[in-house]
Amino acid sequence: MVSVFTAERAISPVDGSQAFVVVDQDYAMHPEASAYLAWLRSADRSPNTERVYAGRVALFLTYCASNRLDWRALSLDHLARFLRALVTVPRHTHSSSTSCAKAIYRSNGTANAIMTSVCEFLRFSATCGWVPMQFAQSLSHPKYLRYGPPGYDWGEDQQFRIVNGRAIRFREVETAPESLTSDEIATVMRVLTHLRDRLLFALLVATGVRIGEALGLRREDMHLLSTSASLGCSVRGPHLHVRRRINANGALGKSREPRSIPVTPELVELYAEYQYERSNVADGDDCDFVFVNLYRPPVGAPLRYHNVKKLFERVSETVGFAVRPHMLRHSAASRWLAEGTPRDVVQALLGHVSPASMSRYFHPSDEAKRAAVERAQACHAGST
Repeated sequence: MVSVFTAERAISPVDGSQAFVVVDQDYAMHPEASAYLAWLRSADRSPNTERVYAGRVALFLTYCASNRLDWRALSLDHLARFLRALVTVPRHTHSSSTSCAKAIYRSNGTANAIMTSVCEFLRFSATCGWVPMQFAQSLSHPKYLRYGPPGYDWGEDQQFRIVNGRAIRFREVETAPESLTSDEIATVMRVLTHLRDRLLFALLVATGVRIGEALGLRREDMHLLSTSASLGCSVRGPHLHVRRRINANGALGKSREPRSIPVTPELVELYAEYQYERSNVADGDDCDFVFVNLYRPPVGAPLRYHNVKKLFERVSETVGFAVRPHMLRHSAASRWLAEGTPRDVVQALLGHVSPASMSRYFHPSDEAKRAAVERAQACHAGST
């Protein structure tokens, strides 16, 4: 029987903490994959990263098992075949009825992301002696960068032009990140009925914070008065603080440096309405987290990743287009840049350490390109 591996969430019976493991169809843990995920936790990687990597490693191990390959003794050719299978074998089949099934395939970018996770797992395995070190070293090679993203620091002696390039990957055409238009954002706000959900969505849109950062917010982080001097905070105007903490709900901010983000009066008003609703729910006001369970048990407990995932899935079905938390971060960044906000300010708001991380947002929208052509045409017509 061929082993099929899946990523599962494990909950500690001692303290209720959560972790991800890789198990087979009999729920026997894969020791090496689970050790790798434990290493990710020890390296302070976010629970969301751990969840994603667990699924990717499970997919890789299932591929190896189904093709009778020993994952400890692979060649680069085996990995190249795995990469090709990622885009040629449907990930699932979507159909609204049995008569119109449609196969869904992964993109080159998704396949490359999966391969990145697999290579990291194999490098970790090499340090543990499970995979030959020579093979792990062959997964990348020195690459000279002729061009870099805007703001990339080459170093005084151009020492940062040499980077480690992946030996196996598809070519990708860099596209603008997925985001929502103003009309789509308004549509989502209209279908959200609960104040908590409206606040969460509006906060993600207005501040561009990551979902882990939003779920880790405490009420002490919300400085929403015109001055917060009484709290020992010198930041002017309404704002919130993003801090990296160990949270009971598993939420973890990716940025290691704390930052403050200004908020609008509309968001302050929405927060006040949510606080009033929350104070009238039994047990709903006992927790210091901003976003808590109010509409189903355990009432008052901090909201978790899987709760938000289900919420956004329901919203997507209702409005008829994809809505995911990270799309709102992209929407905020694209909006700020389109409005002429300086690049370094956007970088600070998003919590990016490297200016190179900003390059993906410099993709003009179709609307912006059309407006440029129409302006040029209007100028030409006016001069003739």
